[in-house]
Amino acid sequence: MESVKIVKIGGNVIDKPDFLQEVLQKFVQLEGNKVLIHGGGAVATQLGEQLGIKANMVNGRRVTDAETLKLVTMVYGGLINKKIVASLQTCNCNAIGLTGADGNLIPAQKRKKGEVDYGFVGDFQVEDVNIKLLAGLFSQGIVPVLAPLTHDGQGNMLNTNADTIAAGIAMALGKQYNTQLVYCFEKNGVMMDVDDPSSVIPEINTQRYVELKEQGVIAAGMIPKLENAFRALEKNVGSVRICHAAELDVTNSGTLLCL
Repeated sequence: MESVKIVKIGGNVIDKPDFLQEVLQKFVQLEGNKVLIHGGGAVATQLGEQLGIKANMVNGRRVTDAETLKLVTMVYGGLINKKIVASLQTCNCNAIGLTGADGNLIPAQKRKKGEVDYGFVGDFQVEDVNIKLLAGLFSQGIVPVLAPLTHDGQGNMLNTNADTIAAGIAMALGKQYNTQLVYCFEKNGVMMDVDDPSSVIPEINTQRYVELKEQGVIAAGMIPKLENAFRALEKNVGSVRICHAAELDVTNSGTLLCL
């Protein structure tokens, strides 16, 4: 069975050009098939403030009204996605930038209103991911770079959490490939003390995750990241690691998640 590495990089990596280039060079050196999923929340928040669009975050997720949807579509699908693709080309990596609408890659449904109305946010089913499209790109030696945007099949874009997309892509590809999912960001992994880089927790299982969340050690944006990671492990994904982006190519770095 062929292997594929699904790598997600966050906005705190993307908004540092020199660091981003370093990370992309490490990504290019990964052997075999690979997919890069990027966030960009930090950039979207910064540009939004300049445009008078204030970020509204609940439980680590962005509430997306009509104006915010325009913002993230432009920032994620345009500015950031194409910047990363262009940077990968300088590393002799033939990449193509995609949203969930391109090639009907990730059809989704607008999230139903619950306790929180997240607005134009999309949820998708793993079985709906167009893995034939990805497999076709792999066969041509093309590396997909995915923006955190999906579509509803009726002409509307939807904002979708990049960690969720990474996990969903990993689970979808796990049916045909030996998959490894790596979440990269600006920290050394999941830490007991966010201000102490040496406090990385080397391994977390589901029970330990619940304990750490109750203690407040795991909070905010780390919650959806780990929830998606454990869901991926339950369905087809061989391994999930959370690490510092500079150690993307170090297989034993960061925090390994297990059931």
